[in-house]
Amino acid sequence: MPKIFKFTEFSLRDLIVTAGPMAVLVTLACYFAYKLVDPWPPSQVTISTGQENSAYEEFGKKYAAALAGFGIKTTLQPSLGSQENLQRLHDPDSAVDIAFVQSGSTEQEEAEKSGLVSLGSLFTEPIWLFYRESKNITQLTQLKGLKVNVGPEGSGVPKLFKTLLSVNGVEPRDVKMGQLENTPATVKLLDGRIDALVFSSAPDSLLIQMLLQTPGIKLFDFTQVEAYSRRFPYLSHVVLPRGIVDLGRDLPPKNYHLIAPTATLVAREGMHPALIDLFIQSAATIHGGAGWFRKQGEFPNASYTEITVVPDAAKFYRDGPPFLQRYMPFWVANFFERMWVVIVALGALFLPLSRIVPPLYVWKVRSRVYRWYGQLRTVEQAIEDVPPEKRAGVYPAQLLRLDEIEEKVNHISIPLSFADELYRLRSHINLVRKRIVWLSEAKAREPSP
Repeated sequence: MPKIFKFTEFSLRDLIVTAGPMAVLVTLACYFAYKLVDPWPPSQVTISTGQENSAYEEFGKKYAAALAGFGIKTTLQPSLGSQENLQRLHDPDSAVDIAFVQSGSTEQEEAEKSGLVSLGSLFTEPIWLFYRESKNITQLTQLKGLKVNVGPEGSGVPKLFKTLLSVNGVEPRDVKMGQLENTPATVKLLDGRIDALVFSSAPDSLLIQMLLQTPGIKLFDFTQVEAYSRRFPYLSHVVLPRGIVDLGRDLPPKNYHLIAPTATLVAREGMHPALIDLFIQSAATIHGGAGWFRKQGEFPNASYTEITVVPDAAKFYRDGPPFLQRYMPFWVANFFERMWVVIVALGALFLPLSRIVPPLYVWKVRSRVYRWYGQLRTVEQAIEDVPPEKRAGVYPAQLLRLDEIEEKVNHISIPLSFADELYRLRSHINLVRKRIVWLSEAKAREPSP
């Protein structure tokens, strides 16, 4: 390569040497910050749902479809119901990440102790008490002596129904309670082998739709619903409107008053925040429309749950999606929302580094010139340290040393902006040479003793 190119090219090597350690430091800081913030969620999640043909099962499929759109694989684990779902969440060895849980199934202290959080209430799931028309039941006290299926212990209904019986002065032993799952219990009710069937579900359930249209099967009307909702804060009063099932056949033939807990999404406290955001957004899409017992936009919400709602969910239900998620794809918005603290911190780190690196670069380039001044000073010192009468033997060796220094200096590659430093060094080498020559000639002119 011609020397002129060496002389004018940018000193990339010096820049790498000076800025390299800073770049490594920033890279390591970014890496550890990325690992700490962890903006990308796991690629799979497990949901504990409910019994066959239940609303929990149907909504679990809808969540799986919604998350699949974001590349998240969802595993659905059927269960007996709310209580079994809670047990799975409490069990640290369980593979369940999130589950449907009925309000009133646990206490806030117990949930906090187990590290559970709520993503909000999704929909009301009324207590449906279907009975054979021949029994003509108008009060819960009339259930004494009857065969009533309340579902397996893993569901939330047995506990809630026993509470309802107790406030009516009916002991559990006064009722012949069955523990079949909803589908086989429905078959028994239709066959006349049991007198009544109790379960909790959203009206989306296929069993609800079928039983409301089955001749000879009637729905119990909770005429004292306001009293129930006042005594139990996790219960609300909902009305099944007349004709909502079939307007042409006028089904049901009147308004029915029902008591309703709400279905909530409960997750482990350590669930990835991005997954929580995905579930919240999916919940708004799946449950945000109007229905038999809700108005448009009434659900999901942060009410009707005894388990603490995560702040992100409460904020979403109150204010809508975060600002960035309104205008960017979810993964891009999530990345910036999770990494903004890191970006600000890196900016604060970059500003002082940007002031340090340029002076270091200048010093590194100039040091390639300045270090030769040490060699020049060594030559001068070699002459000054010798007595005048003995210097004659030193001059040739130091002149030879100066030639070697000059030869090496001529091969220094340096940016053009620092050329004055190089030419100044070369002139100083020549100055030292002239001084040695002058001293040598002066010594030669001195008369012999």
